[in-house]
Amino acid sequence: MTKAQSGFPRAGFFRRLAAMIYDLLVAVAVAMCAGLVFMLFMLLSFENGLIPKQGYEHFMDFFQQSLLYKTLAQLWVGAWVLGFFLWFWRNGGQTIGMRAWRLRLFSTTDRPMGYGRALLRVLCSLGGIGTLLVLLDIKHKQSLQDRLAKTEMLVLTKDANHHKAWKSIQD
Repeated sequence: MTKAQSGFPRAGFFRRLAAMIYDLLVAVAVAMCAGLVFMLFMLLSFENGLIPKQGYEHFMDFFQQSLLYKTLAQLWVGAWVLGFFLWFWRNGGQTIGMRAWRLRLFSTTDRPMGYGRALLRVLCSLGGIGTLLVLLDIKHKQSLQDRLAKTEMLVLTKDANHHKAWKSIQD
């Protein structure tokens, strides 16, 4: 028996979309903070001679010409954004946007949500495009990532959305 059959309905497309937009704003903030930390570390390393200046006087000139450091910056920021989703899905089943819209991920199997399944969910979402399947799957309201990662996104009641209530609705 799924959680949807035991009291909570599966989330529709527009509620998911609203949570995704909210989470996009948070993910941008996470990315900006991660980028700031990376750039500050790189600037200090450059100015203190830990990174060879290679004839450049200013850090930004050096950075913009370096494919290696630009790639490292993108990987660093991407890892933090990915970590944001993985950590929240693994530890509580809700991102900040999902909490605001009273959505929560539940496992449809006996296995709890782990980092591997959360990563599978991110990859299968295809950047959010997998959620469009909810529009076509009117009866089951499952996205591509729900189906492949064996999860379901449920709409909680206001009372059930509080952390204190989670013990009674654990997956």
